Amino acid sequence: MSNRLFKSGRFHAGKTLATFSLAALPLAVHAQSVNVPSEPDSAGALNPMVVTAALAPRTADETLSSVTVLDEATLRRQDPTDLTDLLRGQPGVDVSSNGTFGKVSGVYIRGTKNNQSLLMIDGIRLRSAATGGAAWQFLDPRMFESAEIVRGPKGSLYGADAVGGVVQLFTPQGEGRPTPSLSLGGGSFNTQRASASLSGSSGGTSYHVAASRFDTDGYEIVKGESDKGYDNTSALVRLAHTFSSGVELGLLGLRARGNTEFDQFGPADTDYVQQVAGIYGEIPISSGWSSRLTLSEARDEQENHNDFGGSVFETQTRTTRWENTWDIGNHQLIAGAEYQDDSVDGSDVGYDVESRYNRAVFTQALLDFSPFTAQASLRFDDNQAYSDEATGGLALGYDLDDHHTLRASYATAFRAPSFDELYYPGTFQNPDLKAETSDNIELGVRAQLAHGFWDLALYQNNIDDLITNVDTSGNGFVDTPKNVSRARIRGAELSAGVDIDDWTLRAALTYTDPENRELDKRLIRRSTQSLRFDADRALGDWSLGGTLIAQNHRYDDEANQDRMAGATTLKLRAGYAFSPGWSARLTVEDALDREYKTVKGYEAAGRAAYLSVSFGAQ
Repeated sequence: MSNRLFKSGRFHAGKTLATFSLAALPLAVHAQSVNVPSEPDSAGALNPMVVTAALAPRTADETLSSVTVLDEATLRRQDPTDLTDLLRGQPGVDVSSNGTFGKVSGVYIRGTKNNQSLLMIDGIRLRSAATGGAAWQFLDPRMFESAEIVRGPKGSLYGADAVGGVVQLFTPQGEGRPTPSLSLGGGSFNTQRASASLSGSSGGTSYHVAASRFDTDGYEIVKGESDKGYDNTSALVRLAHTFSSGVELGLLGLRARGNTEFDQFGPADTDYVQQVAGIYGEIPISSGWSSRLTLSEARDEQENHNDFGGSVFETQTRTTRWENTWDIGNHQLIAGAEYQDDSVDGSDVGYDVESRYNRAVFTQALLDFSPFTAQASLRFDDNQAYSDEATGGLALGYDLDDHHTLRASYATAFRAPSFDELYYPGTFQNPDLKAETSDNIELGVRAQLAHGFWDLALYQNNIDDLITNVDTSGNGFVDTPKNVSRARIRGAELSAGVDIDDWTLRAALTYTDPENRELDKRLIRRSTQSLRFDADRALGDWSLGGTLIAQNHRYDDEANQDRMAGATTLKLRAGYAFSPGWSARLTVEDALDREYKTVKGYEAAGRAAYLSVSFGAQ
């Protein structure tokens, strides 16, 4: 191992990791020493079921992956105004934003950039085919029931772009008697929030319909400029019916639209639409064989207005996915095929190519030879625009005892060049780009205890043919994308949790070394050290909690000259169930009122308070 690992910055991170390990150990030992069996809800929260990591339901300790699940209780307790608030500081996850409230945001999983990780909603990929990344900022957290964060390459399961990992959001399915809910609230910056839903099931049919509205005047994201507002109107419908034969049919529709204001060489704003729609059918062909066919479409539409005129970008991804699962004793075999068609339309741009297809076949074996387990996967992608790619993964697990599982894995992935990189007119395009490729090795161990857990992971991800922009016109601006760089990302993640008595505690410590090997510099807008601590306590009809996030500095340029200071932020929350079915919730964002930024020139909102009153399941 290189001596460079022991330079001061990395050595301090190692000491921090060790300190956190020692601090978390008494909690974990205490959780294990309690002999009272955990309640079902507690057990589910500590060792939740995960489907994203292996295309099949597995508990967190069985996935052989580094996973974090944010369940319904977590989402309702924290009640964030922005989806990235949930993700920031989670194990291996960093976030940058051009301000709060619907401003351009990037999610970095294990040091990879925003377009090197996938965002999925109920199995449907959502991203801009033009830029390759997801518009996280335009999704209302109240539309979702839970989220799974899977860290590490998953190209052999999901194809292009799953270099850093996958975030999957799940919408409510509905069960039991009809259950209405309603929530109204508001707060700082003249912010107003409202949401309503109805869910339930009857006679084999489940349903969930919901709508939400968010509106804020915003604040000065650039000092000295005017306030920049944001609004979002979202609607969701999900239906499913299971026949007596076991056949299940279902549909999903989610649409968010609104406007966000920002600064881009002067006042500017964007009208946006984010939409996913899908239908599926699942057939139990035999007692050990089920087959599922899904047809889906995702849209990202943005109409931009500024002092120079405007532009319209509309991207669409249509996917047909056929997946088969065979149960063979204690083992499972999954195999299928996928056809995806991307299209992009830029009214003022005129892309040289406006559509492309991708055909793929994939297979995965989930093998259980307790105490040994293994997962092996392979996928082949045939893309119209760039070279064919084959990706694979192999993960091995060993149960050291009833509580501890050791895992090791190797996986490859790739990122497909976006339409902007391949076809944007002028010097901004390079149709000869190759896909970025990566190989990743990881070692980890997870302890699943009576009332707690801890998980430690070490990894290294090597990325070749990294796409960066270079100045080819001599005008001083980076413009042409090239396969010129290599990156090596090393890291360590330690997470722990305890559910004991009326306390719910979660902690995550992340150390990331995202290095551009060509320049020997840190990749931009990533912090290297991050600590997140969530604590909540139930007190009868009351609940109290808070989230502390501490991160070190980051850079806004490849030369690492524009340094942005780190920051520690504190979010406080309180809830009160004042009548059957009724509750009130108060949250105070950035209670310490820290001034910080994650993108040069764009300030975070600072201290803000929000109050809401809810009826029903909210």
